[in-house]
Amino acid sequence: MPTDSGKQHEMQRSLNSLISTLLDSQKGFADIGEHLKDDTLKRYFLAESLKRASFRGDLEEILHQNGVHDIKESGTTAGTIHRVWGDLRAKLGGGDHTLLETAEQGEDEAKKAYADALNQDLPLPIRQLIAEQQAHILTSHDYVKSHRDAFVSK
Repeated sequence: MPTDSGKQHEMQRSLNSLISTLLDSQKGFADIGEHLKDDTLKRYFLAESLKRASFRGDLEEILHQNGVHDIKESGTTAGTIHRVWGDLRAKLGGGDHTLLETAEQGEDEAKKAYADALNQDLPLPIRQLIAEQQAHILTSHDYVKSHRDAFVSK
């Protein structure tokens, strides 16, 4: 059975991991949004980037309330590589379908990060917040995927 200190460390590790993932997706949505040609998708992606920033802020606030003030403000190496790859694909003439494929892959990573966090022994209020954020992530993933699929049928 984990000690209180162990539970605190587990919570910090889980939240820091989600914060890194959210930073990746915040940047990814903004980068892809800038390259999309479809105005509706462009607006969605830019709004979603802001939503991820808001989610990050909520999680950072929990860490601050728990005495953690030195929060790493960087994404993951895999996220950086993924964004560079998406940017390269856009510059090489990849259209909206290609960009949506890249976004959906990023959303798959976000889904996994949230599932991993919810598999941890977290206090109920934190678990509820993460579950609410996860529901939004799942809806966003489905939105991106359905629009990606719509481009295939065009």
